Amino acid sequence: MKSQSIKNKVMGMVKWVLPFYLFTFLPLNASAQKFALLDMDYILKNVPAYERANEQLAQVSKKWQAEVEALQTEAQTMYKDYQKEVVFLSQEQKKARQDAIMEKEREASELKKKYFGPEGELFKKRTALMSPIQEEIYNAVSEIADLRGYQLVLDRASDSGIIFGSPKVDISSEVLSRLGYSN
Repeated sequence: MKSQSIKNKVMGMVKWVLPFYLFTFLPLNASAQKFALLDMDYILKNVPAYERANEQLAQVSKKWQAEVEALQTEAQTMYKDYQKEVVFLSQEQKKARQDAIMEKEREASELKKKYFGPEGELFKKRTALMSPIQEEIYNAVSEIADLRGYQLVLDRASDSGIIFGSPKVDISSEVLSRLGYSN
């Protein structure tokens, strides 16, 4: 009898608690998330400052690459000359020439690292030129997301996981407008 009474009480509580839980907490988890897509490639192609920055980077990269190649060519020439004259050189002269060639190769390698390494001058220049542009785009996207209540904005250009995106949720043109560029 007592066990039946406890069972009835538990079932009575479940009848009230379960619907309360379902109607109170489930909608919080099941609420629709608002999201938008944008095409960063499209946006960047329509931002003149980005194109100018890329041109500057290409020019400086070409200049620095020529400097590195000049040192490498000089080292190669020194080595070819050494190969031609090696039979006529004393041991001390051979050693001096080998050291000079190795020093020139080291200079070329260090210059290449200085310009093109992970923390090199090109990286610093790219960061200095691109960061303001990226920040401006981020701020425009953030303003639009706040205004429209988007919890998530995905870049369709960099996310290969997006198979289809409706043009209705693409905010690329709106971002360009907010930046002051018409498409």
